Amino acid sequence: MTALTKYDRLEATGLWRASPDAQRRDVVVSLGNATLTISDMHDTALAHWSLPAIIRLNPGERPALFSPGEDATEELELDDDTLVKAIETVRKVVAKRRPHPGRLRHWISAGIIGLLVALGVFWLPDALRDYTVSVLPEPTRATIGQRILNRIGRVAGKKCSDPNGQTALELLNTRILGRDAPRVVVLSGGVQSAAHLPGRITLLNRALIEDYEEPDVVAGFILAEDMRRQTTDPMNAMLKHAGLRATGQLLTTGDLPDGVIDSYAEDILTTPPADLTDKALLARFGDAGVRTTPYAYALDLTGETTLELIEADPVALPDATPLLTDADWVRLQGICGE
Repeated sequence: MTALTKYDRLEATGLWRASPDAQRRDVVVSLGNATLTISDMHDTALAHWSLPAIIRLNPGERPALFSPGEDATEELELDDDTLVKAIETVRKVVAKRRPHPGRLRHWISAGIIGLLVALGVFWLPDALRDYTVSVLPEPTRATIGQRILNRIGRVAGKKCSDPNGQTALELLNTRILGRDAPRVVVLSGGVQSAAHLPGRITLLNRALIEDYEEPDVVAGFILAEDMRRQTTDPMNAMLKHAGLRATGQLLTTGDLPDGVIDSYAEDILTTPPADLTDKALLARFGDAGVRTTPYAYALDLTGETTLELIEADPVALPDATPLLTDADWVRLQGICGE
């Protein structure tokens, strides 16, 4: 084979020797279709070199020295620029056509590394978080939820725990959510209105009880927050905030660093609650027998943005059953003991 047809049958003179100890001889070198033919001055062929196997012994130097292969003893010295250039051109073409297993290996390695990085960035955090949430036992969830609650209490206000008020709160909570209702905690400050923590803990701001004349408002916020808890696992939200490293630590040790707990506690105090659709709220309030109108006006005093909750209230006022007795409502309003 020749790399370029214009070099076909190119000839020049050179010096050739069969071995390092042999006498150098004047020869005629012919560049053929697939070989380099070396002949003496009487046109007798002395050697045939395969063009793909030829190597340059002194790159960049003149006269150029060539050998028919890595272990060959023959040597050819050429000073003809055209023939030297032709041989070098052929060698470059051969080198490009020759397979490069190392290069393929590098591309494969780079592809695998890229895939692992992509998995680490886009898939692993979500997958690890979902798995951790799915296997986390309830006692661990309860412990983490209590730690968050303790931290919130230190930075945002104490837990309201008047015994009579707490009893009334439990009555209301059971009335609207059933006997398996999550624990409800009223805070003297901090949380904007309502929030929920891992371990089935619902937080309420005392204003939801003290600033209204009927228990339907606080009942509405308890219901709405329970809907958010059922829609989005609070443990999932916390681990998303905590990050991959903390998630891995929780999965392997069952514990989280204090810094993660503190950071998430502060985040809860400033993050607005997730939106709920009017359709979902109306259905849930209807099932619980709780009016949506008081809750709607608590969200928006004008009622403009909550008009559907008011007009489509599933429990008409004449048909509504009191959620608490007047005495229990008074006790609940005194839960913070002031």
